Amino acid sequence: MKIAIIGTGAMGSVYAGLLAAAGNEVWAIDRWQEHVSAINEHGLRVEGASGDRVVRIHATSDPAEVGPVDLVVIATKAADVEVAAAAAQSLLGPDTVVLPIQNGLGSADRIAAVLGEERVAIGIAGGFGASIRAPGHVHHHGLELIRLGERGSPVTPRIEAIADVWRAAGFTVKTYDDVGRLVWEKLICNVAFSGTCALTGYTIGEVLADPDAWAVAEACGLEAYAVARALGIAVVIDDPSEYIRDFGSKLKGARPSMLLDLLAGRRSEVDVINGAIPPLAERLGLPAPVNTTVTRLIRAREAALLAGAGQGAG
Repeated sequence: MKIAIIGTGAMGSVYAGLLAAAGNEVWAIDRWQEHVSAINEHGLRVEGASGDRVVRIHATSDPAEVGPVDLVVIATKAADVEVAAAAAQSLLGPDTVVLPIQNGLGSADRIAAVLGEERVAIGIAGGFGASIRAPGHVHHHGLELIRLGERGSPVTPRIEAIADVWRAAGFTVKTYDDVGRLVWEKLICNVAFSGTCALTGYTIGEVLADPDAWAVAEACGLEAYAVARALGIAVVIDDPSEYIRDFGSKLKGARPSMLLDLLAGRRSEVDVINGAIPPLAERLGLPAPVNTTVTRLIRAREAALLAGAGQGAG
């Protein structure tokens, strides 16, 4: 299969490396020229739960170089999905499937508004704990699960075919009829750990071990769980606190992307993760004070970091 990965940060690089190692023709598309150059010159190194390997793949900053592909994976940050969708236009053939894999809520809807409802499926990744070690070098703590589904229908043959490609690359993949449930089952855990780790600087394991940090993480997750239930989302979670703790226990050494963004002086995805809960809760008549507070503190920290970066650049 010919596959284009738009956005080869930590998670996108894991996808690109393992899919290419399985024999697919993979193109990494990214605006980070140093990363693109390192991949082209030395290959892409992927190490961690999947082993340690260097894979030769194509890398470019110009999607027009690639031509039509069978599958487009959009693995950018949520704020960049419209730009990525516009860039994907040159990659589309008659039967190309576009697979967004982002944190938080709303990315697939925004991509479908650009590329058309019929092309866009949904992917959800969990349990990877990936980070970029250097240009051309990615590490991941886990290799838990990729969930795939259609946006508006039960599982189709095209989704099963895509799932088989990922399975052949070493990913654990499950297909589902109800993708809304999948989005929320991941979001509940992201809401718990992302904001808490971003504010404390802790790894997920350190949050679990600290009673005060865990109390904040648990409260964030429970608020998200209450919103999901009020929305009628059929999440398969009997004990949300235990569900969140079990998720975190598999990634104790990981630092969520929200923390990594702040450490790098980048704007985070807080608005589509912790920040997505309070407006929905208010609409439903539910309280969400912990997510509200966490979101405001992260926005304040972002503003200070970005202002400092701007002063430094001047």
